[in-house]
Amino acid sequence: MLPNTGKLAGCTLFITGASRGIGKAIALKAAKDGANIVIAAKTAEPHPTLPGTIYTAAQEIEAAGGKALPCIVNVREEQQIINAVEKAVKTFGGIDILVNNASAISLTGTLETATKKVNLMMDVNVRGTYLTSKACLPHLRKSKNPHILNLSPPMNLNPMWFKNHCAYTISKYGMSMCVLGMAEEFRGEVAVNALWPKTAIHTAAMDMLGGAGIEKQCRKTDILADAAYCILTKPKTFTGNFIIDEVLLREEGVKDFDVYAIAPGHPLMPDFFLDVEIDTTATNQEGYGAAKEEKKLSRSQQEGADAAKAKTESAAAMPSGPVAETFRVIQGAVTEEYVRSTQGVFQFELSGDGGGTWYIDLKTKGGSAGFGKAPVTADVVMSMSSADFVKMFTGKLKPTLAFMTGRLRIKGNMALAIKLEKMLSQLNSKL
Repeated sequence: MLPNTGKLAGCTLFITGASRGIGKAIALKAAKDGANIVIAAKTAEPHPTLPGTIYTAAQEIEAAGGKALPCIVNVREEQQIINAVEKAVKTFGGIDILVNNASAISLTGTLETATKKVNLMMDVNVRGTYLTSKACLPHLRKSKNPHILNLSPPMNLNPMWFKNHCAYTISKYGMSMCVLGMAEEFRGEVAVNALWPKTAIHTAAMDMLGGAGIEKQCRKTDILADAAYCILTKPKTFTGNFIIDEVLLREEGVKDFDVYAIAPGHPLMPDFFLDVEIDTTATNQEGYGAAKEEKKLSRSQQEGADAAKAKTESAAAMPSGPVAETFRVIQGAVTEEYVRSTQGVFQFELSGDGGGTWYIDLKTKGGSAGFGKAPVTADVVMSMSSADFVKMFTGKLKPTLAFMTGRLRIKGNMALAIKLEKMLSQLNSKL
């Protein structure tokens, strides 16, 4: 890990969303230098499912060697931001660093995203970042080495990062556009940069999205804390950069990245917005082949679905091939325990050979799987190619990776969809 140098001693950091997760990790790293931390977050009372409050975070920061100022701040409320900034300046004499960490997420398609969710993401991610930066900038300009750091990604315009969660992508890229614009606007006065992880980071939000077991595919928040510390101790001439944590730390001489892993040696899940090799379990030739095949199929996906529907209506015979065989094995492997622990109905719209509509019912007593629509309403609908479906159910393609790289489209209960991955790992030995 990156050692502390003491460069942030006496500096005042205003960090949004610092009561837990990434924000708190950055705060604790700075606190070891003896920094002043303004904890600008919503949680004043213990949350029923999420750990920590602004007051428990303050205790940890002071135990680490820093000074803490807990402030109740919902970044959707401009006056709360202004009040916290004024209190910070009165308490510590100024603000040297702003970390825009607060963020909201909903990994849903356009038709599945409720307006209140759209408003939440735009208000917290874009508007909140903008208004907090605006409130802090007059004070930052008085600092000797001021920084704004947004936890947002490089703006990758590959359509696959938009098609499954358009509103979320717009909101995160809005944070990144704040970096692009403000870095140039305040060049020479205030450094403005963005930081994003190369891999998934284990936080309470990731647990909610991925369910039990997802942490093994993640790194600790420590890696972002180290990368942020490295950025914030650089001169203000270091500005307008979109930084990936691992890339920066390698440049700084860090070689052992297992120390950041939750489960050293376990494959890591790449984070959103970074293009990666699509099928990490296949050879290059197989990977490119699969990508080309999917591109062809995408143009005739509706035709394939229509053909499958016609086949269902005209013939009672069960389709044959790898997909049918996979569902035959799944049907035989379904147990009451899977039904009890999952409580979900999954519908699959598959394109290509053996495609059409298939289902796995892990809600109805006894469970079932097969061709056609489920006997009850599906909680989740997954669309993908037949080839990728078989890979996913034989352990050669992780559902989370398929989704993040655009090969799997999900409608419905996202948390339930990702929960399917745990069941797949138990089924793989039978498939």
